[in-house]
Amino acid sequence: MKLTKAQYDEIAQFLGHMQPTRQSLRKLKEKFPSQSQSTLLSIFSQEYQKQIKRTHAKHHTAEAVETYYQRLTYLRSLYGKYLNGVMKNAAAPVLLELANEVDFAPSLMARIVLERYLQEKEQAIPSKTLINSMLRDPSQIPDGVLANQVYQCTVNDCCYGPLVDCIKHAIGHEHEVLLREMLLEKNLSFIAVEGHIIHWIESKASFGDESSHQAYLQDQFWSYWNRFGPGLVIYWYGFIEELDCHRERGILLKDCFPTDIVTLRHSMAQR
Repeated sequence: MKLTKAQYDEIAQFLGHMQPTRQSLRKLKEKFPSQSQSTLLSIFSQEYQKQIKRTHAKHHTAEAVETYYQRLTYLRSLYGKYLNGVMKNAAAPVLLELANEVDFAPSLMARIVLERYLQEKEQAIPSKTLINSMLRDPSQIPDGVLANQVYQCTVNDCCYGPLVDCIKHAIGHEHEVLLREMLLEKNLSFIAVEGHIIHWIESKASFGDESSHQAYLQDQFWSYWNRFGPGLVIYWYGFIEELDCHRERGILLKDCFPTDIVTLRHSMAQR
């Protein structure tokens, strides 16, 4: 689904006043019923990630980390008792509520507190490998209460965390397989689409907004163009139509596998 820049800006502006919750996503669907659910979900995720990047630094200052940790820290003792909120009810979603309170991604909040906990426990900075492993499987966290808090954060995070990463990876792989099957079925090596020769196709299981597309152009697409010549990018969940402005230079954008393709075999048959 292609959107004009004005349509995209309207959606982004609406999202700017909402927290990234499932309830907010439902409101987004109600506000823009003519847009596909997958397109709105992709935009929802990307806009929230932009917001997190803008505010990421302030949540990682020493003062902020200590404040968050003190909201869910344990008193040093043999059994590791917790302060206030968790002592009364070990199942209370203290970390999740804290993340919502300061407008930060729950999974990233869980990472901050887990890292601080491990640093105090081991008297050393924990490796990213260890932290990622514990976020994926909270049962590895030595403290059961903290393990439950981390689990609550990861399963209730719509845009970040190991669960979301797994879903994104699966969706991306699914579309790559789908594209490969389409190409094999048609026995295509290179094609022409709307009068443009195509030597490569890149699959993106996301919405093509301005910032992500510019990053892809710089990191991937122009490199492909330099090595292989003109190509096609498929944004399966749509893109801002004004971004499709490099056709004459050799990069086309589509939101689905093209049906109006011309092959060399087809061209020879027409002669």
